[in-house]
Amino acid sequence: MAFTFAAFCYLLALIAVGFCIFFAIYTVICVDELRTDYKNPIEQCRNLNQLILPEYIIHGTFTVLFIFSWQLISILANLPLAFYHIYTYAKRPVMSGPGIYDPTTILNRSTLSSTLRISWIKLAFYLVSFFYYLYAMIYTLVTSN
Repeated sequence: MAFTFAAFCYLLALIAVGFCIFFAIYTVICVDELRTDYKNPIEQCRNLNQLILPEYIIHGTFTVLFIFSWQLISILANLPLAFYHIYTYAKRPVMSGPGIYDPTTILNRSTLSSTLRISWIKLAFYLVSFFYYLYAMIYTLVTSN
């Protein structure tokens, strides 16, 4: 049982996905509060936009680590979400700061429902990824020479 670079990547990915799960849960809660008109959209979008770049950087970091350690299943699982993050950030509305949520359009029914759906999908992806990374880390530790 040896601690390889792949096991190290999976360990870092476990910790990073824990943060991404928190970000996804927070996004779901904030968007749901917007849907029920409990919060001000300007404040909520400001709070949500502060989490966009950290989430994208965290996800990009462990995706690059998987590329360096050549973990094909993890690479193939993470690349679509990484490309989606790049696409959404490239197509973001013109704002003064970083982020993808615009307070003037977030309350549109279609925008709000798609944002909520995407948040739930990201949460499910991160939860499945967490358990897969846990399994893969243990498997890598047990089978390495």
